[in-house]
Amino acid sequence: MVLIASVFFPALRAEAPGPQDPSSSTRTLTFTQATILGLVEGITEFLPISSTGHLILTSRVLGLDDETVQTDDNGQTLWIKPPTGSEAGIPLTSEIVANAYLVVIQAGAIAAVVLLYWRTLLEILIGLLGRNANGLKLLRNIVIATFPAALLGLLLDDWIEEHLFSVPAVLIALVAGAVLMMVADRWMRRRGMLRDAIDSNAVAELAALSPARALLVGGMQCFALWPGTSRSMMTIVGGCFAGLKPARAAEFSFLLGLPILAGAALYKSLDTGSAMVAHFGLPSILWGCLVAAISAALAVRWLVTYLNRHGLFVFGVYRIALAIVIVIILILNGSDSEKGSGEVATSAGCIQTSTGHNT
Repeated sequence: MVLIASVFFPALRAEAPGPQDPSSSTRTLTFTQATILGLVEGITEFLPISSTGHLILTSRVLGLDDETVQTDDNGQTLWIKPPTGSEAGIPLTSEIVANAYLVVIQAGAIAAVVLLYWRTLLEILIGLLGRNANGLKLLRNIVIATFPAALLGLLLDDWIEEHLFSVPAVLIALVAGAVLMMVADRWMRRRGMLRDAIDSNAVAELAALSPARALLVGGMQCFALWPGTSRSMMTIVGGCFAGLKPARAAEFSFLLGLPILAGAALYKSLDTGSAMVAHFGLPSILWGCLVAAISAALAVRWLVTYLNRHGLFVFGVYRIALAIVIVIILILNGSDSEKGSGEVATSAGCIQTSTGHNT
């Protein structure tokens, strides 16, 4: 879904000021923009529809993706990677700051899961101290399910960026993911897995997942490295195939996302945090995180209830409809699509490298 940003609403994008214009080296993120980005992050982060693509699209619509080179008070260029004798260096641009913001506001989604599932996390902590067997087994399953994608992402990151950030690749991921969810939905219905309520204890049920089945979920998560797939979608489907009820599969997916999202947000805060604060302003950043937390909490609660009653089919329909819309707009934009896909590949590459997965 990452190529959406290359074809939607070109007329709404703000004109980027010239790179040598020091007066445009800073920009305050408005509370309206922060609210919109926070809502998009919170609503899409844990739904099986790829939050990355939606955030890139929203950023471009708001005009936050220009390539203005940032300067200090003396008009000197600021650098992400200073130039050397053999390399040109990477200057700090507005687009890089915006991409960092899209990663950092994931902290709001993390906070929502922590607040909603604090009892589960507490049992994991007590288990780590050797005083809760189920909590320790759940932690084991989280580690097992996280390891494959983390390792594969490190090994294949450059190859993925070079070969899979393209229009055809993302469209394939959208449609293939939709078909997979529809197959999984039919599979669950045949086994009577969709119910209005679940009575079992969440920690006990997730702890009962065998290491082999946890590894199955981890293997499914590896496919989310393909841009446009969705980490949430693959882990929810994987959890259902491993025998979990849809709501429990979703909750396992939420827990699996915590270390990855937290690591990405922390890394970006340390790497580009000072530039982001100077560019957008601390109040807008905190507000975006707060909006993301509230909307994520509502989305998580809704998703758990919805999945248990209605399954995954509607999300598959959404992905197919989105793929059709992208194809139509690509056709309408004609020659602009090739240029746009290259631009979004660069933007998506920044986020992909930061998060280590595609959400």
